[in-house]
Amino acid sequence: MPDPRDPRGVRLRLAVVLALTACAVPSGATSLPAVGEWIADAPGHVLEQVGADPDPLLPRRALPAETTVRRLPTENDRAARPRG
Repeated sequence: MPDPRDPRGVRLRLAVVLALTACAVPSGATSLPAVGEWIADAPGHVLEQVGADPDPLLPRRALPAETTVRRLPTENDRAARPRG
């Protein structure tokens, strides 16, 4: 799956965002805000397993915001449409 985001602002790999979203849904998240909350509270071992690396400047891991989770399907859908 191609990453539709502008590379200048990407802090997390697309695979990490998708993996965390995929973990949130079977854990009970039924809306995008709930997915964002689950990601914010995700257990450390899950973050390690999906490859969410620690932020080099802060004493925490860089995690996708709910807006990122909400925006990615729309951007990916737009990028996948044939042009012309």
